[in-house]
Amino acid sequence: MSNVLEPKTDRDYIAISDHGLIGNLRTAAMVSLDGSIESYCVPNFDSPSIFARILDKNKGGHFSITPIVPFTTKQNYLPSSNVLQTKFLNEKGVVSVTDFLPRPLSGTNEPLLPWLIRRVEVIRGEIPLRMECAPAFNYARDKHELNIEEDTSAPNHHPRQRATFHSRDLALDLRYVVESTVDNVAAPVVDLSPLDLSAKGHLGLAVTCDLNLTEGQCIAFVLRTPPSTTGNSYGPDAVVGQHAGAGIVSSQVEVTTLGIKTRAVEDPLLTAPQDLVRSLLNTTVKYWQAWIRRSTYQGSWKESVHRSALALKLLIFEPTGAVVASPTFSLPEYIGGTRNWDYRASWIRDSSFTLYALLRLGYTHEANSYMDFIFERLRNKNPDGSLQIMYTIHGGKELEEIELTHLDGHKGSKPVRIGNGAADHIQLDIYGELMDCIYLGQKFGKPLVRTVPLQRFFVVEHYQDPDLSIWEVRNKKRHFTYSKIMLWYVHNPRPHALSVNSYHPRVAIDRGLRLADKRSLPCPNRSRWLTARDTIYEDIMHKAWNNEGKYFGQSYEDKDVLDSAVLIMPLVFFMQASDPRFVNTLKQILKTPERGGLTSNNLVYRYDVSKSDDGVGGEEGTFCLCTLW
Repeated sequence: MSNVLEPKTDRDYIAISDHGLIGNLRTAAMVSLDGSIESYCVPNFDSPSIFARILDKNKGGHFSITPIVPFTTKQNYLPSSNVLQTKFLNEKGVVSVTDFLPRPLSGTNEPLLPWLIRRVEVIRGEIPLRMECAPAFNYARDKHELNIEEDTSAPNHHPRQRATFHSRDLALDLRYVVESTVDNVAAPVVDLSPLDLSAKGHLGLAVTCDLNLTEGQCIAFVLRTPPSTTGNSYGPDAVVGQHAGAGIVSSQVEVTTLGIKTRAVEDPLLTAPQDLVRSLLNTTVKYWQAWIRRSTYQGSWKESVHRSALALKLLIFEPTGAVVASPTFSLPEYIGGTRNWDYRASWIRDSSFTLYALLRLGYTHEANSYMDFIFERLRNKNPDGSLQIMYTIHGGKELEEIELTHLDGHKGSKPVRIGNGAADHIQLDIYGELMDCIYLGQKFGKPLVRTVPLQRFFVVEHYQDPDLSIWEVRNKKRHFTYSKIMLWYVHNPRPHALSVNSYHPRVAIDRGLRLADKRSLPCPNRSRWLTARDTIYEDIMHKAWNNEGKYFGQSYEDKDVLDSAVLIMPLVFFMQASDPRFVNTLKQILKTPERGGLTSNNLVYRYDVSKSDDGVGGEEGTFCLCTLW
């Protein structure tokens, strides 16, 4: 991404597309093209935000490092990694800002440090910059106190300061280290000072500094939650020690000649960038590069496929194996619209799609972890045997939806929501995606070690019920065509292959029966599954088909409404792509909205919101998944 920008006192919103994403499999942050952390929740994906300027340009909170002169900006990832680099360029110089959340190498005992690191380096010439760190705790609802004091944690290095922010429930610690990579060029001097942004609605002071850097000078800012002072940690000024007096300095073990206090391993001494920070950067890059090397993909557009895989990996919450639908909340589907939802939860449907993609690339570890997560949910089903459509990343069921009326929303797109009221929706399609995920997981990951209760599977009892389906409408239940297709998919014998380059169809029984046969599991209700399969098929063909328009409608009740979700039909082998009924449906969808279709500029809408009453209201944009279908 690149753009030409001029610094402004009253900065407007940066387009959603002009952001890069970094993460550490616990949380994620969005970095704008002009060098600002615009979205960041601490410590987990679903924790309250400390930076959310993407949702309120005045008081949402931000951490910016931006030139104070006109500049061109470019943004890219370091090769095969999720380490983001933003470059500022003009005729006088080039500055690079490298942003990352550290990751230790797999298979090591190194701790995962909950740090956000921003490394600023002048590549050529000089460009004046301004740093502002303005956290807004708990979705900009909580007050905080700022303290700027001398940083005494590394007495043998350049004198420096640190800033600490204390709110009711969370504290942050901002530190920096400086260096010069060119002989005869002094290390830069940093002078932190408080910044009052209360006129914009901030509930506590920010910290700022002007940086006049020249070629070879480097500053690394580290924002973190201060480590615990219990156990082996003796506070931020203690030192890690294993051999007192040894004088060792490394990324994980640091000793002073005092040899008295020991520093927790999760709180290493913040030394010069060429030591700890540079080590963390190199380790993080190596982690991502090692992960992507495990890919078995050898097809076309390999670089793009791997970049997509790296993005999908960022959605995984490593402690539980859950997969978030998105690391963001309340970004609008349509600028100025009301369809602004919190996606920081684990949808069964979205997770199944994600794991299917990763399995296609050879990543079985992620599938195994998610299987552990979902089987725990199966052990704790609802009293009627159903599953929720989504869970928290920790496995919880409560996702209370709240509107944050004090936030402006991205470019005025209100309301801003946290939580998700669709958590208790009945969406029967999820059982199709879930069964496929379970089948593929046991086939290409680790085998099932416990019985899946096929004989009591919820869909056998409820496949003829209406639901709220994939688009999570918020009014009345209907017999949605997509849900019926996916229910049929649970029961139907269909070919399947995991080959990336081609499909090799073969006849097989339905997913549930195949699981039973594959693992020699009992399935006494086999005949009911087969009967349900045939009933669903006949119902779709007769009740979802619009005989006048010659296409499949959104639901049995609304056959005159087009829905691009029905494009899933050939992908789940409900019918061949060459079937005249599907071809006619596709042709209708490919028409422009003005001609009754759903396609604009080669992008596809989910459905026409003016014709389908979904209980939400407002406009929306096109939908990438349907476009790819």
